[in-house]
Amino acid sequence: MRSRIVNIRAAAKQALEEGPCRVVAGYAPGTMAMRARPIFIDKPEDAGKLTWSSFCVGNLAGLLTQAAHAAPGKIGVVAQGCVSRNLVGLIGEGRFKREDLYIIGVPCLGMAERRKIEAKYPGRAIIAVEEAEDVFVVRGKRREVRMLRRDVLRDNCYTCVQRNPVIFDVLVADSAPDAEPSTGGGDIDKVAAPWERLAPEARLTAFEAAYKDCIRCYACRDVCPLCYCATCFVDESQPQWLGKTQDFADIANYHLLRALHCAGRCTDCGACESACPQNIKVRRLTSKLEKDVRALYGHQAGMALGEAPPLTVYKPDDPQDFIK
Repeated sequence: MRSRIVNIRAAAKQALEEGPCRVVAGYAPGTMAMRARPIFIDKPEDAGKLTWSSFCVGNLAGLLTQAAHAAPGKIGVVAQGCVSRNLVGLIGEGRFKREDLYIIGVPCLGMAERRKIEAKYPGRAIIAVEEAEDVFVVRGKRREVRMLRRDVLRDNCYTCVQRNPVIFDVLVADSAPDAEPSTGGGDIDKVAAPWERLAPEARLTAFEAAYKDCIRCYACRDVCPLCYCATCFVDESQPQWLGKTQDFADIANYHLLRALHCAGRCTDCGACESACPQNIKVRRLTSKLEKDVRALYGHQAGMALGEAPPLTVYKPDDPQDFIK
């Protein structure tokens, strides 16, 4: 992990010194253990502020839009596999151009879920976490606990199909092996399976149980790089799409409409689940829609530049007879 940090800092410093970039977006250490925060640097001497760890779970792709329009010049961004796929999608949607980005690619070993580590270290404050490729060393005031990486990964990392950046200008480490469904990993479809096994009535009951604790804080929306509308539908008043209450009808409509807006575009980066203060398994809904998009259209979001999401285009051979 240390070598990744050194190489990220070197790549960012070089990009700012030699002029390709006017700013670089990356991660800095948080103020607490198991935290990392986004940071923009515009001076080569600030490259030392950048870091990398398995707690860099915020998706930087969503922060670039405003920076892209602030001033001319390239923007550098630190990107692992899922973030790079979001960049591909946002380029396809015209949010910025490929030539305006300098992508510092980071092969990903899988991101850690802070809540899982805390559950394995109950009753004590965690002061620091050190990590190697396969092990986390969790320290408090009186004891030290070693945890295997594979036991504390975020849920989306168990099903990740693209650990390496799909586009990059510089790569800071050797490529990571991509997980394959045949070896028990990388099977994104199994996230949707719990919903599909249920009859419609039981599926509705499961949906209500999954989202009943939602407090409408919109953290999932705010952290999602796909939610960049100038005015969100939840804030529209003419017409008003849904109420501001905690009635489950309003909660359900919010999550259903947001998921449909992301259909065919979601890269399963998991930022929504990491941001949720209620620990709601948001991916159980979005993964079902993405599975349907793959089955109907053969499309996997963010894998190829120039490939538009299928729900944004019309093709004469689309299977739905009602539009012909």
